[in-house]
Amino acid sequence: MSDPTPLFVGLDVHKDSIAVAHAQGQSADPPVYVGAIGPRQADLDKLIRRLQAKTPTLVFAYEAGPCGYGLYRDLTGQGFACQVVAPSLIPKKPGDKVKTDRRDAVELARLLRSGDLTRVYVPTVDDEAIRDLCRARDAARLTLKNAKLRLKAFLLRLGLHYLGRADWNAAHLRYLAKVVCPTPPQQIVFQEAVKAVDEQVDRLARLEAELRACASAWRLAPVVDALQALRGVQWLVAITVVAELGDLTRFTSPRQLAAFVGLIPSEYSSGPSRRQGGITKAGNGRARRALIEAAWAYRHPAKVSQHIQTRIDALPKPIQDLGWKAQVRLCKRFRRRTARGKHPNVTVTAIARELIAFMWAIAKEVPVAG
Repeated sequence: MSDPTPLFVGLDVHKDSIAVAHAQGQSADPPVYVGAIGPRQADLDKLIRRLQAKTPTLVFAYEAGPCGYGLYRDLTGQGFACQVVAPSLIPKKPGDKVKTDRRDAVELARLLRSGDLTRVYVPTVDDEAIRDLCRARDAARLTLKNAKLRLKAFLLRLGLHYLGRADWNAAHLRYLAKVVCPTPPQQIVFQEAVKAVDEQVDRLARLEAELRACASAWRLAPVVDALQALRGVQWLVAITVVAELGDLTRFTSPRQLAAFVGLIPSEYSSGPSRRQGGITKAGNGRARRALIEAAWAYRHPAKVSQHIQTRIDALPKPIQDLGWKAQVRLCKRFRRRTARGKHPNVTVTAIARELIAFMWAIAKEVPVAG
């Protein structure tokens, strides 16, 4: 008995409504617009019953967006095939200047039937929770940085410039405790700015403590520990990369992983000419920033410092060997490229591209629970 013909369903998802269209499989007929439904579970169940009256095999697709992956998890939990697709990779007609929810749903259904949509990676609930906590910690770091800059700018405008390193060490804090502003209102502004910095310091410490506590029981915690065999990849860099990218071994090759993070050069070639530009900067920007920061550590000669040795003592010998191999290769490459006159920023990007390849190799050596 042949399988039933699938029905390809495109969903244009919004906060208050979902526009629905479907296209019949094994047919060239244009997609049919069903209409808009509500975002409630009852509305979705009613839609599924209505569509299953046509065929029991339903395939859904919707664009990744602010509404998250709840719809995907609900549909896959009911046994339906569902894709969350990348909005930036949906084919667009250059001359099409009209965009409506109806058109978006119809186009999703048509492209889903033709196989022209690119799906995104959907993390598990636990993986997404760690990623959210990691992003909250990073947001607190940026808020703290801005609070410090506002306080420094305020003092500089009043001519109260600290002559030492304003890095909030003990000497700097003693200086701030002695600051007296010219007027009482300005003193209030100063005290509030100091209080804002202190609050963000405490917030950052709380979030980092929670992240360390939750990550210790995470299924990808062994990968985070193993990646610290690499120079420049301390705990925060490792947890950021793994939380943002998920299981690194889902990529078939390190080249594919580097392309996903946006660290490969852009290219515009035609006929005999071949032109390459800057990196594509596609994919996850947070992971790419962490990799670039880690890559700067390879500007120094290769050496297993006491700090690195402490990190790798509990790791298996093959992972330690990979860490040392990466350090020897990347430090040499950094030195050779800068000696040839390459700009340090260009060099460090090339080092980051190879660093993610070594991360992929290390992740292959670590067993991960499903």
